[in-house]
Amino acid sequence: MVSRAGAASRTAELRSPSGLLEATFVPRTGMLGWSLRDGDDELLGHPVSLERYAETGEPTGIPLLHPWANRLASPEYEIAGRRVVLDMNAPNVLKDPNGLPLHGLAAASPHWEVLDEEPPRLRARLDYAAWPELERGFPFPHLLELTVTLADDRLETATELIPTGESPVPVAFGFHPFLRIPGLDRRQWHVELPVTSRMVLDERELPTGRSEPVHIPPGPLGDRTFDDCFDGLGSGEFAVSGAGRRLHVRFLEGYRFAQLFAPPGSDFICFEPMTAPVNPFESEHTLLAEPGSRYRARFEVGVTKV
Repeated sequence: MVSRAGAASRTAELRSPSGLLEATFVPRTGMLGWSLRDGDDELLGHPVSLERYAETGEPTGIPLLHPWANRLASPEYEIAGRRVVLDMNAPNVLKDPNGLPLHGLAAASPHWEVLDEEPPRLRARLDYAAWPELERGFPFPHLLELTVTLADDRLETATELIPTGESPVPVAFGFHPFLRIPGLDRRQWHVELPVTSRMVLDERELPTGRSEPVHIPPGPLGDRTFDDCFDGLGSGEFAVSGAGRRLHVRFLEGYRFAQLFAPPGSDFICFEPMTAPVNPFESEHTLLAEPGSRYRARFEVGVTKV
């Protein structure tokens, strides 16, 4: 992925008003959320190092997935009157094990501009169309603005997509928070999954066009593994708890789909907010942000003692 020397060392340190929570973001490495700390305990999983993320875009911490989350069916796509052919050898194109384009083009991008920074809040902007390696794979001019705010019991992330050209912009971004309960074996983690419908995927993990009703009762994670996309979301929170602490992900605004990721042997679980489904550019569910409008989406990661 696109990176620059020393980017990993330029961090923004956030502290909640009473100092109960602390967070670290790396603005010029894709606005990556690298750390969320409750006292001495790290609450984010890091399947890869910050240096590896800067070089490859392989997800870790709380990464932004833009201009699409999850995977596409092909390097070629057509939406909003434009046909695009991705260069699969470009350094900012991440591929899944089947060679499909994965998690957008902006991971680890060094082009973010910090607009405002104070102890509990960070605001930054990416002028997407200003950078050829981004615009070539998604030729829809827009700004992306992120505001992260740290309270004593939660981290909120607000994202605004703002078209800057004469054409509408497909809205398909998402986030991939890796959460963990420190000091407790994952098999003892208690999970809550407020879902009502799951998308049926094929052998390449792409939607088949069918969905199925689903109800997953709260209970221990145990030896269960997940890599599922849900198009039916209930009114509750995605949550994992144990060892006297509960972490939740709440979709506050603009997120209509969720991916649940807990692979074998992992020490993390991901509740991923998504504005569009897997393979969004072939989906009737993908929204377009019209010129003159803004698309706003918000989610929070909450931290409570139980």
